[in-house]
Amino acid sequence: MDNYRLGVKASWVTIILNVLLAIIKIVAGIIGKSSAMIADGFHTLSDVLTTFVVLLGLKISSKEADEQHPYGHEKYESVFAKLLSILLLLTGLFIGYEALKSLIEGNIVKPGFIALMAALISIIIKEMMYLYTIKIARKIKSLSMEADAWHHRSDAFSSIGTFVGILGARLGLVALDPIAGVIVSILVIKVGIDLYIKSVRELVDESADDTINKNIKKITLKTPGVRGIKTLKTRTFGNRIYVDLEIYVDSHITVKEGHDISEEVHDNLEKEIDEIKHCMVHIEPFQDMI
Repeated sequence: MDNYRLGVKASWVTIILNVLLAIIKIVAGIIGKSSAMIADGFHTLSDVLTTFVVLLGLKISSKEADEQHPYGHEKYESVFAKLLSILLLLTGLFIGYEALKSLIEGNIVKPGFIALMAALISIIIKEMMYLYTIKIARKIKSLSMEADAWHHRSDAFSSIGTFVGILGARLGLVALDPIAGVIVSILVIKVGIDLYIKSVRELVDESADDTINKNIKKITLKTPGVRGIKTLKTRTFGNRIYVDLEIYVDSHITVKEGHDISEEVHDNLEKEIDEIKHCMVHIEPFQDMI
């Protein structure tokens, strides 16, 4: 199964689970008279919207290069990841606002046991959804899907806060509900900021990480005929990498022999490093080092 289909399958699985979970939460909140659980249910419905955004990002970024986009569409992934990070930030701010509002006004009602159980079910299911989605996201190297995975975990954090708050309210410790909500909001906001920074870095052609650069050098230098590396430049392009490489070859070999060496380096790099979208290899005469 190719990356796009794998990502779409994972997204539809989480959409179905989120719709079912949201219904359970809202019904439990109404029956259990828990405003926190009702709000948590609508928070889960917001996850459905963000997952649809992920599907759109996957569809666009998987398109082949065309005349208007000769380098492909991978950077759209970063754009959609940026949008999702903003949604995470807004979610965190909303949770914090509601928690502080409840703490100030003190309008907390003792909820029913069904709301407590719904919160526990939500924690388990949302954490499982996070683990499933983050595994797929890292496998297909999708930044927007990774952002969506963290949105699932933010919902799990929200449900933890809801669980603690409902439990505290049932035990008479009503202040635990809004306090837990504030803590959850801070965690969600931090995740949103981290993902926003990561998406911005991918939009500004940042260099690939040191591990990949070292691997490129290692593969290049072990290729027969390569006498050294003059320059190596890498840049991220969405979830892919472009490589510009200048290598030294013996100055006495023919043009064809030098070309064959550069082709072998090119093929080895693109074969052994999946992240590489395109590699340009230029040759320099070894005697120029003197």
